[in-house]
This record gives sequence, structure tokens and C-alpha cells, in this order.
Amino acid sequence: MRRYTINEPDLPPQINIVPMIDIIFAILTFFIMSTLFLGRFEALSVNLPKAQTSQPQESVKATVTLDAAGQVYLNKELVAMDGFQDEIVALAEVHPNLVVVLNADGQVTHDKVIAIIDQVRQVEGARLAIATKRQ
Repeated sequence: MRRYTINEPDLPPQINIVPMIDIIFAILTFFIMSTLFLGRFEALSVNLPKAQTSQPQESVKATVTLDAAGQVYLNKELVAMDGFQDEIVALAEVHPNLVVVLNADGQVTHDKVIAIIDQVRQVEGARLAIATKRQ
């Protein structure tokens, strides 16, 4: 039995970097696009003055959501309309600078929104903000 040898030229091993560059650019594009959606710029960028006596201001937020069915949620928990004001009073006692953010569905009737606003405004120390979407 004879053995045949195949004569192949000896090529040095090579690393093909083109697929690696494609993957790196895909990852880079992903990170650039994700960081664009993380930051929401609400104001102009300015250099603020410095002061030695400045103190950070904390604003505690309570989120009130009115869904299309007219149900009221306080911080993602379903709350009855009757006990809503008591919950806000309890939060305002714990957090003296309470900011209540109202998220109301576009289908909710005007009277339900006004009822929530009226109840929040009756709580001493609570401030109200209404959330909107930019056009």
C-alpha cells in the first residue's frame, strides 16, 4: 500500500480582522444610539455660579395616574377616589416638599382630572405638576 502525499504550499496563518471590525462598529453604534435616548435635555447648558452655602434641594415626587377607564393610581398602586386625599396627606406629612405629578390619559373626562387637582390642592404643602408629552 502506497501513501500519497499532497503537496500544499505552506501559507502562514492569518487573522482576518474585517469581521471583528464589523462587530466593533455595530457595538459602537449601539452604545451611541442608546446614550442619545438616555439623556433628556430640558434646558440650555450654562455655567452656573458657585456658592459655599448652597444645599441640594430634594423634591419627593408622587405620581398620580388616571387611566382611560378612570381608575386612579398613586405610585403605581390602585387607590379608591375616596381614600386618595388621605394618601396624599400621609405622603405630605412624611415629605414636606411633596410634588404630585399628574399623568392623565387623553380619554379621561375633564371632571375626573379636575377632581384629582382639587383634592391635591387641598393638601397643605403639596404642589401639583401636570405631565405632558412634547409635540
